[in-house]
Amino acid sequence: MDYKDRIRTYVDLEIETLKKLDLEELNLALKALKKAFEEEKNIFIFGNGGSSATASHFQNDFNKGISEFTEKKFRFLCLNDNIATVMAIANDIGFEEVFRFQLKGRINPGDLVIAISGSGNSPNVINAVEYAKSQGNTVIGLTGFSGGKLKELADIKLHVPVNSMQVTEDIHMFFDHLMMSIFYETLAGKNHLKN
Repeated sequence: MDYKDRIRTYVDLEIETLKKLDLEELNLALKALKKAFEEEKNIFIFGNGGSSATASHFQNDFNKGISEFTEKKFRFLCLNDNIATVMAIANDIGFEEVFRFQLKGRINPGDLVIAISGSGNSPNVINAVEYAKSQGNTVIGLTGFSGGKLKELADIKLHVPVNSMQVTEDIHMFFDHLMMSIFYETLAGKNHLKN
């Protein structure tokens, strides 16, 4: 079997979707991240499934990738990374509380929240976002499909307008690497094309 037509279809959809992204929302996300960096605020990030891997990747790229070369450090905290904590909350309280529980009593004024949900409707993500907003915190929402409830709630909407979880998750990683590369240059003085 020859897969070239299927490959081309996927690549074309990715390119078409990238062209539809809202650059102003990306600009707002960069400004919010820079403000949290300058004010030494925590940045809480979380998601389920593939989105949890994306959240971990964000934390790595900002806490090590950029922060290795800056005097101040990004303070990303990935709420899905501690399996023991996540499983204890899920088992003893409920899976819908795994992120909100970790924010309660820990999130402070000025802290930033990055919530990732392809559908935009994951109950545990929405519960945490609603809590963060009730505390006055800014929320960046990464979504796909119609954006769901997360797109409605988020202050900054990094929405991927496509009905494909795979392309949505690809572009969520694009957001990470795009923003990292910009800060790598503007904050760390490094050219991401020349290591």
